[in-house]
Amino acid sequence: MSIYRIALNPNRCIGCKSCLVHCNVKNNLPPGVSLNRIKALGPFSGPDGSPRMEFVYQNCLQCDEPFCVKVCPSGSLTKRAEDGLISLNMETCIGCHRCEKACPWDVPVFLEALGKTTKCDYCLDRLERGLDPACVTGCTSKALTFVRPAK
Repeated sequence: MSIYRIALNPNRCIGCKSCLVHCNVKNNLPPGVSLNRIKALGPFSGPDGSPRMEFVYQNCLQCDEPFCVKVCPSGSLTKRAEDGLISLNMETCIGCHRCEKACPWDVPVFLEALGKTTKCDYCLDRLERGLDPACVTGCTSKALTFVRPAK
């Protein structure tokens, strides 16, 4: 199990998708490709009868038993023993689409221009420098929180 997680405070999220923009810029992704998602639910009737929307944030769940890692024939997807984060080595990825098909949450995405797959790794390069993932840092309404283990 990953010792990290990204938590959403649904009372703060306004559905602006700045988290998606910051992720895409950080990962140099083409338009239309996203490593995370914001799903809108509603409108619902609020307690006072006024319409209200709710938003759900979805990114890689860093699964305990990741299907994507199990099916990767090149060993490009690995789960780190020290923290449970699942990372992808794009240098060795062969673009076979197996991880995409195996993931029940549609997390890995294929990059047509590169012929390779990529996925959310909680901005591992940023974590190693003590920074939060780009989606958390870029969240306009501060609805996303990066949860680290207690020291």
